[in-house]
Amino acid sequence: MIALGLEGSANKLGVGVILHPPKGGPARILANLRRTFVSPPGEGFLPKDTARHHRTWVVRLVKQALQKAGATIDDVDCICYTKGPGMGAPLQSVALSARLLSLLWDTKLVGVNHCVGHIEMGREITGAQNPVVLYVSGGNTQVIAYASQRYRIFGEALDIAVGNCLDRFARTLNISNDPAPGFNIEQMAKKGKHLLDLPYAVKGMDCSFSGILASIDLLATRLERDPAGWKDETDGDLVTREDLCFSLQETVFAMLVEITERAMAHVGSSQVLIVGGVGCNERLQEMMGIMAKDRGGSVYATDERFCIDNGIMIAHAGLLAYKSGFITPLEVSTCTQRFRTDEVLVKWRT
Repeated sequence: MIALGLEGSANKLGVGVILHPPKGGPARILANLRRTFVSPPGEGFLPKDTARHHRTWVVRLVKQALQKAGATIDDVDCICYTKGPGMGAPLQSVALSARLLSLLWDTKLVGVNHCVGHIEMGREITGAQNPVVLYVSGGNTQVIAYASQRYRIFGEALDIAVGNCLDRFARTLNISNDPAPGFNIEQMAKKGKHLLDLPYAVKGMDCSFSGILASIDLLATRLERDPAGWKDETDGDLVTREDLCFSLQETVFAMLVEITERAMAHVGSSQVLIVGGVGCNERLQEMMGIMAKDRGGSVYATDERFCIDNGIMIAHAGLLAYKSGFITPLEVSTCTQRFRTDEVLVKWRT
């Protein structure tokens, strides 16, 4: 069976084509294309501009994906689209596109939870069996484990997501959004060496990042006012923008490692699967690996093809749901900005 997947919950527009062999076995990725709306340095992406970007590119990407996959319209068994969560206007653009294709091609629709798409793609690519999942992106921060046909949320961000925290600090520093603000923060952090004191906000199994962002913004303002006069107390070296990025990453990633380890202990798992755009961060993977190794466990993660929002994850999760008997009737093929991971009945898992 073949599925076409459309993802557009934020500034990435992804179109993927996936094949599930009839006799089982690993899924085959036939096409995985993506276009990113990049806003100017120091600015975020507005919903209306992002939606316009998606509308401009979606037809071209669908044509290119089918061509790359060597598939025709008649080969596609279902059209899968991101139902939510995400930004309203971009979600609407993709949902409308999916409905149009469904009507033109007379093909079934499947609305997919964005978070479940990340999880199922991560499991497929890495081979992780029953891991604790750390889902970290610009819009979501959740620690998840599977039980009784649901992905249960053990802990989450109480305010802004960790990716949003990093992206907004990139705006404070006025650094480029190309290829991604979080990626550029990561590269700057590799050159930092002074760990500055920041709030550490773990509350049970949950995290809070807004206060950390406010604190690091104040430090950035201090550095901008006196770039040559702020010296580290331990070695007397000047504090740099790279030190700020390093300190922010180390602090927020330590928080994520702590709540993930607590979830592992609770469910008795030795595996951690990191998904979502922030999951590409090599330092986060390294810190999580140290923790897992101490527990005799292992960490699973994917590269930017699958960590960053993409259409293939929507196609894969949608096809799993479709094969279990789930379809989305046209009259209820809506989208929603709020669609929690644990609302989805995962019928394809026992």
